[in-house]
Amino acid sequence: MLTEENGNIEKNHFLGNVLIKRFKYLLRFWWLFILVGIISGLGGIWYASNKKILYKSHLTFALDEGSKNSMANVLSLASQLGFSLNEANDIFGGDNINEIIKSRRIVEQILLSVDTFHTKPYTLIEYLLDIDGSKKNSRILKNVHFPVGQDRSTFTYQQDSILYHTYLSFANENIVTDRPDRKLSLFEINVTSPDEKFTKDFTDRLVAEADSFYIQVRTKKAKQTLDILEDRVASMKGNLNNSISKKSEIQDVNVNPAFSSGQAPVLKQQANIQVYSAAYAELFKNLEFARFNYLNEIPLMQIIDKADYPMEKIKFGKLKGALLFSILAELLLLCFLALKKIFSNQS
Repeated sequence: MLTEENGNIEKNHFLGNVLIKRFKYLLRFWWLFILVGIISGLGGIWYASNKKILYKSHLTFALDEGSKNSMANVLSLASQLGFSLNEANDIFGGDNINEIIKSRRIVEQILLSVDTFHTKPYTLIEYLLDIDGSKKNSRILKNVHFPVGQDRSTFTYQQDSILYHTYLSFANENIVTDRPDRKLSLFEINVTSPDEKFTKDFTDRLVAEADSFYIQVRTKKAKQTLDILEDRVASMKGNLNNSISKKSEIQDVNVNPAFSSGQAPVLKQQANIQVYSAAYAELFKNLEFARFNYLNEIPLMQIIDKADYPMEKIKFGKLKGALLFSILAELLLLCFLALKKIFSNQS
């Protein structure tokens, strides 16, 4: 027992001596730590001074994807009348709206839209590449432009490539979508850029385009069904009207009802009228339910808080820059001296 305790004491004493030696070794370079801290701190201040101010938008909206209870009642009533309507698929519901907002289709479409900045029309991607310094730092980007009015189908390979990489960087770094509370259908959108007007315009267009595309996707199947039924109802009504007109014409020609052969065409048209009437009535019922189904499928994206001025300013502070750069530089210096000591002992 005493031997084990003595061993632990000796081990702790050895570790203490090692730490003291390491500390004394590092203390010999106190002047280097001070010098590195001052230089790196000045570098942090310079970086913060030249770092552009970013403007951050904040927009919240509520998403109503339709009443499931009312749709269940419609499906029940439809089945009682002898036909069925399938319930909507929720593959595009919930959090998927976040992915739609940041999708390539939506973001690129907005980047190629046109707005006026400083009394001059720009495509948003052209203005973005100007304000974020991309063109200033790249020879390739200086010679590639996205002029107002150019059709997307006429883009060169370089234009397509730059558009794609701009979408990737902007969607991943400058667009943030979130659903703070999973129990609620409330969503947030934050967009950052070096220009306040660009930030607001991009946010507003992002919501508008996402809303339009989301409605189109959610209602596509219901709209196709509605269009087909409207065509069928119009066609059936035309057949019914033609049969009624033909019956009247035949009756006018065959004024003598004594001959049975003269009544045959009238009876045929009468049978057609009955068939077309029944078919028209059934199609019309289906059409009304299809209209209700289509209206029920239309989601509602209601904006709660708009992205209004003034935007939140994100500024990299000088004190923060000085402290951050100094700490990182001191840690690197500490690692360098420690490794140097280890390798010198081994040699």
